[in-house]
Amino acid sequence: MRRISIDQLKTILKDLPENPRVVVSGNFSMPKALMSAFDKQVPKYRLHMLNAQIGIPHREGVSYESAFIGPGMRNSKQLTYIPSRLSLLPVLIKNHLKPDVVLIHTSLPRFDTVSLGTEVNILPAAIESVRANGGIVIAQANSHMPYTYGDAQIYEHEIDFLLESDEPLTEHVSGELSAVGRAIGERIAPMIKDNSTLQMGIGAVPDATLELLKNRNGMRIWTETFSDGVLNLEEASALDEGVPITASFVFGTKRLYEWLHLNRRVRMFRTEKTNDPSQIGKQARMTSINAALQVDLYDQANASRVRGSIYSGFGGSTDFITGALHSTGGQSFMALPSWHAKSNSSTIIPLIDGAVTSFQHSHVVTENGIARCFGMSEREQAENLIEFAAHPDARVDLTKAAREMGLLG
Repeated sequence: MRRISIDQLKTILKDLPENPRVVVSGNFSMPKALMSAFDKQVPKYRLHMLNAQIGIPHREGVSYESAFIGPGMRNSKQLTYIPSRLSLLPVLIKNHLKPDVVLIHTSLPRFDTVSLGTEVNILPAAIESVRANGGIVIAQANSHMPYTYGDAQIYEHEIDFLLESDEPLTEHVSGELSAVGRAIGERIAPMIKDNSTLQMGIGAVPDATLELLKNRNGMRIWTETFSDGVLNLEEASALDEGVPITASFVFGTKRLYEWLHLNRRVRMFRTEKTNDPSQIGKQARMTSINAALQVDLYDQANASRVRGSIYSGFGGSTDFITGALHSTGGQSFMALPSWHAKSNSSTIIPLIDGAVTSFQHSHVVTENGIARCFGMSEREQAENLIEFAAHPDARVDLTKAAREMGLLG
């Protein structure tokens, strides 16, 4: 590993192939100084990033590709969407989407390693792929990035160049819970038993659910991502102290990042571990909680498209839904409000007319109730979704549609 300044990047990047593919730390961990310097030196490139946020380079010559679309790439004409379960994306990166450059955001060096800190995800696979194909790895080391363990630890010999540039990490502060989000969380929480393993993301429903689980015992975390709600469980002694907290990326407050730093309770693993359905299925009472935009009467969920256009992607929901259903005592919740205020329409619909993100969930939960789906016949699924999950104003039309579809007599 060679330490460099930003000014030296011009020489380092001059021999890149035309229109190189660059994989960059995604979500809320983009190395801003390094990304900006790269963008100034390379006139044309393909930017591969998961859940890219506002602030990524946006100009002629920069095209995007991603398996999970964030607001920075959403609706761009330069976007190529890569349909993939998150657990399988590392396979694509090694065999089909080989990078020429990998830009990572790390902690400061510690002994002979740095840490990927809050964002591990697909980066270990990208580093292995780029090194196997003669590309380069450049790290931006940041004193604000916590040093985390597990697959987050990268040896110096795996990095070609390192520049130090400090920048505060983006923070997430939970807003006030909506009445609908709280109601959904209040319906889910009583169904989660002590000694369960949790997977949930960031947002109103996870926040509400985790807050209501602080009086539980022996809870475990095996998830793709988590925020301050998990720290709150830890401080409430609700978590099993003998089992590591497992995740692949983290997003939260400065307090959370400070707690993560050099904390061996937390293991940050690569996506192909955290999202492997076979590993998920081995967790005790694995409980997955995911969100959808729509659910139809066949218990098919659309969590990725709006009016037919890609909005996000599969993400990890399909991995965790499958894994949870294979876990002894496991269950998967699909949560959503029953009514979409902007379009003034029901989110429980007769039939999804576009691409389906997932199907066969244990329960579909709205603020109105819980519709049991797993183990039910298709008629029982439809009945439960209409009676317990759908908004009252939509039930008559849904019942009529269900009869026309042959789901109800």
